[in-house]
Amino acid sequence: MNTATASLGVGDDTRGMLLGLAGVAIFSLTLPFTRMAVADLNPVFVAMGRAVVAAILSAAWLLWKRSARPQRAQIPALLMVGAGCVIGFPLLTSIAMRTLPASHGAVLVGVLPLATALISALRGHERPSLGFWIMALLGSALVVGFALRQSGGSLHMADLAVFAAVLCAGAGYAEGGRLSQDMGGEQVIAWGLVLSLPVALPLALWQGWTDAPALAAAGWRAWGGFAYTCVFSMFIGFFFWYRGMALGGVARVGQVQLVQPFLSLLGAALLLGEPLQSEHILFAVAVIAVVSAGKRMKVRR
Repeated sequence: MNTATASLGVGDDTRGMLLGLAGVAIFSLTLPFTRMAVADLNPVFVAMGRAVVAAILSAAWLLWKRSARPQRAQIPALLMVGAGCVIGFPLLTSIAMRTLPASHGAVLVGVLPLATALISALRGHERPSLGFWIMALLGSALVVGFALRQSGGSLHMADLAVFAAVLCAGAGYAEGGRLSQDMGGEQVIAWGLVLSLPVALPLALWQGWTDAPALAAAGWRAWGGFAYTCVFSMFIGFFFWYRGMALGGVARVGQVQLVQPFLSLLGAALLLGEPLQSEHILFAVAVIAVVSAGKRMKVRR
């Protein structure tokens, strides 16, 4: 994809946005498939099991590519990627999906681009302009307002888990996006997954042993949802996502994720039969307009 777009004279910012959009399209089905998985499987097993499977795939990919080991100075950022994207976000969203509809959780995740840009700015990686912050705040206000409207003006207890998951993912995205400029997006997520294995593997084995009867009785839908989160949500999607942020910048490409809640709403409607209402479309159009405006704002890297 990079070669094709480069041959057409497409700049790094646009290529980064396109790659980021591909990653978002993959991520958008994570909550619907997670809800399918936790219907029969324990949330801890789903979260840690998908990390283990993706780590095994990553290790095989690293061996195939004969990748060099990360430098010592890169280890803290990789551990942040693992803690935020591999452990924190999957675990918290898996727990939340036991009680929240996927459509509701998907809209709450819409504040993730703002969290990513904020953490990136606090870490000193990028300095977005005032216009960028206005667009980011406007887009996030839209999705939060949508969530409150859908829930009758109040938030569920599980909403706190989703917001905590957003902070975890925002930190992992910010660190991973910056590190991708040096290592490459594929290397970042692969090493982040491998370094998370000492935490994920014992938890997955323990939970699998504890819930062995439930695992044996789980239906094909649950296992299908689990498989998607292992291969696509936890592995392939990040190849596009981190490469996109490396090219276009963390704050700018992160805004593409504002469209993820509405792709997730469509996925929840198709996979779970959750209702898709006309106001979903109206909010989607408004958010996409904000993302388009935000793309034009200056971001100093």
